[in-house]
Formats: sequence, structure tokens, C-alpha cells
Amino acid sequence: MTTQSAAAPGERRLAVLEGVLERITYANEENGYTVARVDTGRGAGDLLTVVGALLGAQVGESLRMEGRWGSHPQYGKQFHVENYTTVLPATVQGIRRYLGSGLVKGIGPVFADRITQHFGLDTLKIIEEEPERLIEVPGLGPKRTKKIADAWEEQKAIKEVMLFLQTVEVSTSIAVRIYKKYGDASISVVRNQPYRLAADVWGIGFLTADKIARSVGIPHDSPDRVKAGLQYALSQATDQGHCYLPEEKLIADAVKLLQVDTGLVIECLAELAADPGDGEDPGVVREKVPDPEGGDPVTAVYLVPFHRAELSLSAQLLRLLRSDEDRMPGFRDVAWDKALDWLKGRTGADLAPEQEEAVRLALTEKVAVLTGGPGCGKSFTVRSIVELARAKKAKVVLAAPTGRAAKRLAELTGAEASTVHRLLELRPGGDAAYDRDRPLDADLVVVDEASMLDLLLANKLVKAVPPGAHLLFVGDVDQLPSVGAGEVLRDLLADGSPVPAVRLTRVFRQAQQSGVVTNAHRINAGRPPVTDGMKDFFLFVEDDTEEAGRLTVDVAARRIPAKFGLDPRRDVQVLAPMHRGPAGAGTLNGLLQQAITPARPDLAEKRFGGRVFRVGDKVTQIRNNYEKGENGVFNGTVGVVTSLDPVEQRLTVLTDEDEEVPYEFDELDELAHAYAVTIHRSQGSEYPAVVIPVTTGAWMMLQRNLLYTAVTRAKRLVVLVGSRKAIGQAVRTVSAGRRCTALDFRLAGPRPSGSRPPAARLSGAGATAVSGPSPKNDRSNES
Repeated sequence: MTTQSAAAPGERRLAVLEGVLERITYANEENGYTVARVDTGRGAGDLLTVVGALLGAQVGESLRMEGRWGSHPQYGKQFHVENYTTVLPATVQGIRRYLGSGLVKGIGPVFADRITQHFGLDTLKIIEEEPERLIEVPGLGPKRTKKIADAWEEQKAIKEVMLFLQTVEVSTSIAVRIYKKYGDASISVVRNQPYRLAADVWGIGFLTADKIARSVGIPHDSPDRVKAGLQYALSQATDQGHCYLPEEKLIADAVKLLQVDTGLVIECLAELAADPGDGEDPGVVREKVPDPEGGDPVTAVYLVPFHRAELSLSAQLLRLLRSDEDRMPGFRDVAWDKALDWLKGRTGADLAPEQEEAVRLALTEKVAVLTGGPGCGKSFTVRSIVELARAKKAKVVLAAPTGRAAKRLAELTGAEASTVHRLLELRPGGDAAYDRDRPLDADLVVVDEASMLDLLLANKLVKAVPPGAHLLFVGDVDQLPSVGAGEVLRDLLADGSPVPAVRLTRVFRQAQQSGVVTNAHRINAGRPPVTDGMKDFFLFVEDDTEEAGRLTVDVAARRIPAKFGLDPRRDVQVLAPMHRGPAGAGTLNGLLQQAITPARPDLAEKRFGGRVFRVGDKVTQIRNNYEKGENGVFNGTVGVVTSLDPVEQRLTVLTDEDEEVPYEFDELDELAHAYAVTIHRSQGSEYPAVVIPVTTGAWMMLQRNLLYTAVTRAKRLVVLVGSRKAIGQAVRTVSAGRRCTALDFRLAGPRPSGSRPPAARLSGAGATAVSGPSPKNDRSNES
């Protein structure tokens, strides 16, 4: 049904269209732009396409839309929606369809039919005003009745927030989060304290809060706005891996972001850094630290949690190193020849000299680092350390940042291993059950894939190690640094660090036969990979980025499974340098989903924003959420969708830690498909086969440590797809600059003004705790 709405003189009137939203064809969660089909009641199953601002509208709702008619050259007649309101259905059939659409949690088609049969046209009035009467319906007990009433009230409240936020194009999922955070105070907070949203609600950054603030009349030069902008600039820096920003750079970034005078930014920064008294923390912390690039000292500006974590981590490491206690005193005067002979009897193999040194180091020093590339024997060395420690009845605790890495560590050692998060039993809010006041019961703690440890997680872990225990970090320092802020492993290896370390450099003969290992070392040494005549390392040359994307999908979904008998979902992982673009993880996920988990009439699915989730989909968590699962679910956790319940509006994921985690439908923006992931997201995981699109479309991202990290994720097979030019660019380009961290400075103690250590030190074969050239410049023992 169409009518014309009234208009002011000289304005073109908006047309009004009423109909029931039957299905959403496309929805952009960022800006609310939606393409949908509505039933206007004309009969014969005739549906009309509507496009535009349908933010928050749900399938099954009756809508009154204002907008204009138009025509699309391919899709024909369309109604362009400018705004809409929901209208409760007025017929029993409409009410039944409305309730049965899954719009109200706890009511599916079966109960919708029973409820409308019982109450008829009064159904919605009963739910609204006398929900306790729902118990009259056969099969509806008190528990489900309360659930339906609560869901109805919550939906009404969220709709109110949605309508208020509609003018600033905030997505449905964010409106839901705002309501869940603030409840009945939501609109008041949005109207009066919009910048609180950026700090309190995941998914709302400064830019969204700023847009809301403008709409409610907050002045452009408001000090609250400037302070929020400064904290946002620091937050963006931590997302890029920095623990702090130099003050001059922060001020410049803030002026550019906020478009205000430099003087105002300097004043607001001073206020943020001032002690507020009353035991409260300042907004930021300023401190002089060495320049990461080796110049004069800089004034570092930190967000409080990162400053605290850096101070705490350095202090805890020094405390462990200097402790007079020793929980493994038996190794102080052990007869190493006999111990190593016994070990050979257990493992059936000799240790190389540098592996022997690493074993002694881990068992006699309180904190140590073991690093090295693939095929150099890190895994066998760790197994040897664990075997000797357990022979002396030591309590050994094994951990890794990801579920896959923890499983691999357990298989390698024959001992139980867990993720760091599960080991510490992280609780809602991020606090750990184990800390300095309640340490782990451990004599030796081994942390694998330590290059993944960011500053905040490393601090939580080290705080939980008891005095006298031994702590061993194991990882490959030449891989990409952690996704989170910091470069913990590199800082532990920096020149002047008091933490002793061994770097394994000899590639063992068996590993030399692997094209994956050989080419990983070639790439790390700045030489192009060899792709001719290899049985486990291939290159498909394709210079066109879009064609390379399509070829990547064909290789991962069809060719590798056909030739090698690998499962395309479980065993094959596409690793892309970036998310965007024709060969980026975002586009490839859509194509891979079509190839591996296509739509079927019998396969449950849920559309959310621009994505469709299906049972069987490979997915990944994209934020740390301490509230989910037994001990939180963390950025990078991978799993498979095992069930999807449209009535309860819930989807369940079985993670790679074998934990079933439920997601409400309004939480699905925490999940992304994981058929393809960025190389950064793959850290700490290993896969039987990896496919890597390397194209000129990702030119700015192509760096040596990126390609090296991708290749080292493969256990059996690597396939590169793309151009030789792009591969050459990646191999030649050394990562630019260091992250802004000061952990190495804090560990080494004060140095002369203007000095800065090299990025890392090399402990040569058999040497410990000695300075040497950077690993980047010494490759003599790596081929």
C-alpha cells in the first residue's frame, strides 16, 4: 500500500509504503544500508525490493516506510527508504508470522501458532500487558513465559535506543551493546556523555562516538572531545603494536584527527596526565625513555594499563632472575654427561651442542629464552628439557598462546598443555585466578610460540610464576611480532638484556629435505624461495590480483584435496597478507564459503550484516571477550559452527580447544569466517597445508617477516599463488622500524643518554647471555 506524506511548501513529498519484511538480501552493519524484500499484501507472492535506511528492522516486522520510488537497470522497480517505523500486525495471520519469524527469543513457528490460536487478535496486547497469562498456552511453562516477557521488554528498549541513534547511522549490534551496558540509562548516556561509549562499549571507537556527540550538540572544541581524541589516538597506536607514542607524534596525530588548535591539544594532554587525586588514575602517563630509533630520549605517553604492565613485567622478570630460591636445585650440580646419556636412552637421539646448552640453560637459570627457525630442533630441545625435569620429579607446566599451539606442545612432550588464558583461569573483566598472591604450582613453566605474547598477556603470565620456579620462553624471533601491543620476545633478546638465551641455527639433515623448511630459511635470509622440483612447495604464477584470488580458492578448495587427500576445511588454510582487496581474506572467505560450505535447503544459516553463518562454517573470534566460555574467548580463537537455533537466537561454535561456546545472534559481529585469515591472525597455529596469495595488490604489506611467518605455519605443504614480482618485493623488504616499547630499557637498566640497543642479540651456538650481531645480519649457520 502506497500513500503520499505531507511536505513543506517547495519540498517534494515522500511516498509511504507499508509491508511486511520478508527477507534481507544484503545489510551493511557499518552504515545500515539494506536491500530487502517486502510483502505489500498484493497477493500472488509478489514481493517488492526496498533499499536504504532499514537499520534494525527484523524479518517478520510490519513496516511503515517513507521514501521515493526508483528503478534499477538490472533489478527493476525499487523503493528507496529514507526512514521507517514498525507497525504491529493487525491480523491473526500477521501476528503469527511476526512471532514465528524468530523476532522474539523463545518463540518459534510452533509456539507462535499455539499462542495466536489461544489469544487471537489480543496476542500482542497479552504479551505486552499480561505476559503471565502466556502460561495458559499448552507447553508454555513459567520459565519460558518469563523468558518471552523479558525478550519482549528488551526488544522494546533496544528499539527505542535504535530509533534515537538512527540519525547517526549506528548499527543494530552496537545499539544492542549500548543497551546491555547501560540499560534504561542508555539514551541519557548517549545524549549527555557520548564519549563514554568509546571507552565502555566494544565496537564503538572515537569516530562513532564523535559522530553521536556532534548530533547531540557537543562543541567541536570541547575539552572532553579533545581528551577522548587523545586517548583514541593512543588506543589506535596500541592496536598497531606500540605500547606508547612519543609526545610530539601524539600531539600531531591528535591535531590532524580533531582539527583543533595545537595549543588546545597540549593543554588537554597536560590535564589528562595530571594526578586527579582521590586515588584515581590519570588518563595517561608521561615518562622519558630512550628513542626506539636511537636518537635523543623522547617523552613517551602511555595509556595507564600499558605503562603499568611494562613496569610490572620488567619488575617480575628481574624478581624471578634474582630470586635466591630454586625449585629445581637438583640441576645445580648434576652430572650432565650421565644425564644426557640417560636422555639419549629415552629419546633415541643425541642433542647437538647448542641444544645441550639450551637444555642446561633452562634447567639451571630462572628465566631463559630458546629461539630459532624451523628445522633447527626447538621442539626436540623442549621435549628433552621436559623429560629431564620430570625425571627429577619437577612439576612442569606447559602453555602456549593458542589452542592449536598448546595441542602441538602436548603431543610433542606427552604432557598436558593449555592456553595461557586457560592456565591462568582468566575471569570476566580480565583478572586472572593466578597471580603474584596466588602463584601457579609449578617448578618449570614452558611457554611455546612466545613471539605471540603481547605485553598485557605476558605480564599476567609472569606474575603467576612462583619465586624459585624456572621460566622458559620458546619462539622464533624472526616471525611477526604479537597482534597485541609490545615485542616481548624481541625485548627479552635485546642487547643488554639480563635474560640468558640460546639461538639454534643448525638445520638438521632431515629438515633440509623439506622444501618448506629450506625456503623458510631462504626467505629469512633475503633469498627468493625455490619452487621448481619441490614436492611440498609450489608456485602458481598469476599476475592479475583478481585472477590470483580465484585461483587461490580453486587450489585450496579443490586441487589440494584432490591431489593430497586433505580436508579443505580442517587441513588447508589460506593465509592472506591483508584483509581487503580481491585476494584479501575478506573476499576469499566469501568465495571459499561458497566452495566448501555452500547454501543447501537442509543446512541451517543465519544472515548477519553482510555475512551468512552456516552450520559447518569455519569461524574465528575477532576480539578478546572475557565473559564468554569457561575462561574467556580470545582474538584469533578458531572453531566450527556446530548448531544454529533460530528460536533461541543462538549459534554454537566448537573451538580448537574443544570447548562449545554459544553466541547470541546479536553477538555475531564478534565472529568472522576463517577459511582465509590474515597472516597476522595465523600466528601460533600450524596447518598441514597453507595457500598464500602474494600479489601486487598487497604491495604495502609485503615484508620478509610476513612471508616467513606464513611459510612457517605449514607442516607439510606450501602453495604460493601470485606474481614473482610480489614475492621478490616481500623477500627484499625488511620490516620498517621498531615498535615503541621500553621493556628492553627497563630490563637492562639505565644507559647513556641517546643510546638504544639493537633490535635483538644473537646468542651463538653453545653461547648464552652474550651480545652479538643482530640475527638479521648474520645468516652464516642458517642454510
